[in-house]
Amino acid sequence: MTWRFLESEFRTDYVPLLRWLIFTGVCAFGVVLAWHYGLFRLMLASDKTYISLIIMLLYVASSLHCLARTVWVSRELKTAERVRVTVSRRVGEFKVVGDEVVTDDGTRLPAGHVTGHIRNLVLKAALQRAPHIDQTLLLRGLADSLRMPNALGAFASDALMKLGLLGTIIGFILMLAPIAGLDAADRVSVKTSMGLMSDGMAVAMYTTLTGLVGSILVQTQYYMLDKATANLFAVATELTEVFVVSVLEREQDGQLR
Repeated sequence: MTWRFLESEFRTDYVPLLRWLIFTGVCAFGVVLAWHYGLFRLMLASDKTYISLIIMLLYVASSLHCLARTVWVSRELKTAERVRVTVSRRVGEFKVVGDEVVTDDGTRLPAGHVTGHIRNLVLKAALQRAPHIDQTLLLRGLADSLRMPNALGAFASDALMKLGLLGTIIGFILMLAPIAGLDAADRVSVKTSMGLMSDGMAVAMYTTLTGLVGSILVQTQYYMLDKATANLFAVATELTEVFVVSVLEREQDGQLR
């Protein structure tokens, strides 16, 4: 029975983290295979500009940022579920004590973004003293605060793509540069030029491939993160509209009468 409860809790609250771990595990398996067959060593040896290495380092940094955000969203989802359990028990009143929100039975809501939003609603209801409470602007602010850090994903994906294109251009420049001084009658010159052209083509291909793959993988990670963030926002909207705003409007209506 205890195991089923823990399994249910993990599945409800930490699904975003579990998805990230599965996705990263599959990617790590691919990296191990590429390393085993010497593809990484070949790439680093062929790419004289080291743009591919820079792309890989930026990908690792973006993945770590996505992991940190995923853990944070998972914890906020867990906190929001605890808040839902508390406010759904026929709460008759909400009070703000410092930075905390306390119900009429003395229960303190767990700290988090959802509780902070409820605190703002309680303060707004106390200050405006109107029969109806519109939380549209507060919800917009909550959405911005939740989604703003995720904007790094779009920037990182675009940066990886453009670094790959930059490597492509540099590779073609390196490939075409030897043609200017090529002497068709000199076999040694032709052989040297062909070697330089091959090196330039390798730079172009490896940087393009690394940039495209890195950009796709980063976009996938942040897509899952955005989906989890939207789920958190939906939970916050639902529990405040159903359990908090209704209580605050009932209090306001009683006071006005």
